[in-house]
Amino acid sequence: MYRARAYSASSSTSPLASDTIARREPTGRDVQIEILYCGVCHSDLHYVRDEWHDAMPAVYPCVPGHEIIGRVTRTGPDVGALRAGDLVGVGCLVDSDHDCPNCREGLEQFCPNMVLTYGSPDSHGTAPVTYGGYSDSVVVDERFVVRIPSNLDPAAAAPLLCAGITTYSPMRHWRVGPGKKVGVVGLGGLGHMGVKFAHALGAHTVVFTTSESKRDDAIRLGADEVVLSKDANRMKAHAGSFDFILDCVSANHDVNSYINLLTRDGNLTLVGAPEKPLPVAAFALIFGRRSLSGSPIGGIAETQEMFDFCGQHRITSDVEVIPIQKINEAYDRLLRSDVKYRFCIDMASLRSE
Repeated sequence: MYRARAYSASSSTSPLASDTIARREPTGRDVQIEILYCGVCHSDLHYVRDEWHDAMPAVYPCVPGHEIIGRVTRTGPDVGALRAGDLVGVGCLVDSDHDCPNCREGLEQFCPNMVLTYGSPDSHGTAPVTYGGYSDSVVVDERFVVRIPSNLDPAAAAPLLCAGITTYSPMRHWRVGPGKKVGVVGLGGLGHMGVKFAHALGAHTVVFTTSESKRDDAIRLGADEVVLSKDANRMKAHAGSFDFILDCVSANHDVNSYINLLTRDGNLTLVGAPEKPLPVAAFALIFGRRSLSGSPIGGIAETQEMFDFCGQHRITSDVEVIPIQKINEAYDRLLRSDVKYRFCIDMASLRSE
């Protein structure tokens, strides 16, 4: 066991502050990683403030962060392909049971015994719960570590480990590609990645937004069209024409207005998570054999596939890089949607304290 530098919260109302935490020494198939960058996800804020108490009660002190980019510094005796110096990533998962039907299919994100990067019981006994990437190092089973293409900016690649795979996975599942018409609802941290992937996959990409001011940015990111969702005539003009719609909105909204835009056998997938249930009109689904589904992150193999795709197409997230000392300010800005489109922490700032 060793001590690592980190930023942690001691309660749901306290700011994140400098701390030291316990990390296990690498054993077996473990790799120790020096963390270079860690993306900031809205989930981090939810967990720190215990806003998911009923589903995932926070345990304090908590160290968030599940968009980790770093370099391997040490490896356990049974590690196979990874070596010291490799540029790697760790996302939302750090372990699973490896034996359930989901794991055997490479779908670790659905494992009933998955271990989240932060906030899950620590089976190694190093700490009460797992600690995330707001730290200078982490130790992870090599099976949950992915390689990062050398041509990607590591800071801009960090959010791919959550926002990236969350949008890439459902597009692959629903076979987004050339000849498909795809909608992306909401142009934020998730939505901007959805636009980039839909465009790179060869689909005709349409962004739905409530803000005219986002039109130019949507086009820059790869959208072929931009539709103001408040314009009833423009919405009606697209009725029954979409093969797939990715809904990235976490606020309450009318999902039926988008279901009506689907063609026969079209699908709308929710990746945003509104706090309250969304009313769904049954007839909008029944007539047209349309479907409404949800999707989390992808499995480890699919996450590696995504990074290889991103390396091929030079896709990264649009990030604002911050020092760790500005993380509390960044959380306040997240609440105001004051970022284009993701924050990423430069962990050199933590080592300089």
